[in-house]
Amino acid sequence: MNYDFEMEKQIKEIDEGEKLLLHACCAPCSSAVLERIGNFFEISILYYNPNITEKEEYEKRIVEIKKLISMIHPKYKVSLIEGNYNPEKFFEMAKGLEKEPERGKRCYKCYEMRLEETAKIAEKLGFNHFATTLTLSPHKNSNWINEIGEELTKKYNTNYLYSDFKKKNGYKRSIELSKEYNLYRQDYCGCIYSKRGND
Repeated sequence: MNYDFEMEKQIKEIDEGEKLLLHACCAPCSSAVLERIGNFFEISILYYNPNITEKEEYEKRIVEIKKLISMIHPKYKVSLIEGNYNPEKFFEMAKGLEKEPERGKRCYKCYEMRLEETAKIAEKLGFNHFATTLTLSPHKNSNWINEIGEELTKKYNTNYLYSDFKKKNGYKRSIELSKEYNLYRQDYCGCIYSKRGND
């Protein structure tokens, strides 16, 4: 499925200014996504990433998201919701999957964990839609992410916005915007297993 095309179809069918909860992993990914859809939705960024196993890294990224929100001005306001930081939840989820390769089963479960929390919060707070910046990365499996989002729509009273934000030069644009806004760009997803792969 062309998830970018599906997203554009969804956007044409909604009332402009509907509320969207956007799960975000970092400021660079958020920058290009906000530029792409910020004129269609009133967006709250959900920073929920228990996979970031070093607290210093976790806090560094949220500071950068706050900086980005203060500088970027799409048509509708952007706000921030900070989720619970609980790396033990990630380690519990990863039990038995520690030796999985990057982009394997552990990553799938991590996408699922973060997207389900996003859908739960979206339903609880009355958001019309939820989405994630994860599909911007060329290192993430967009098919998996969209399939998970689609399943969660059946479980929670909120609608998943399909996406493949890397399309239309989205990833390239995130690099350009990171330079423009002087954003910190990390070189790993945040978990200890990913970091080991980069060492």
